[in-house]
Amino acid sequence: MRKIEGPTRIPVPGGKVIDEHVGRVNSGDEAVSIAHMVAPPGWEEPAQTPSFTEYTVVLRGTVIVEHAGGATEVGAGQSLVTEPGEKVRYSAGPEGAEYIAVCLPAFTPETANRA
Repeated sequence: MRKIEGPTRIPVPGGKVIDEHVGRVNSGDEAVSIAHMVAPPGWEEPAQTPSFTEYTVVLRGTVIVEHAGGATEVGAGQSLVTEPGEKVRYSAGPEGAEYIAVCLPAFTPETANRA
């Protein structure tokens, strides 16, 4: 058993806040990462083609995910699963977004394969 006292804040551009609870940075785990994200209104990130599965649970606001089939809006109380090799681009709706992201295996900038 391991108790994790708190998250590590990961600096990112664009005003989004990432607090990693479990993962390579905060706990040394390579199998999974679990992070709490807060994105300001209108936040967006570059497209990526991750080599991991990502589970997104939206707590507040809206996360918009652009993909080959269009764009999917994921609101508070909803979840989304993206598969490895799927090209996606995340952004926040006009009210911003708060969400939990779980990546299997753990997120790394290299395995996100950002464009």
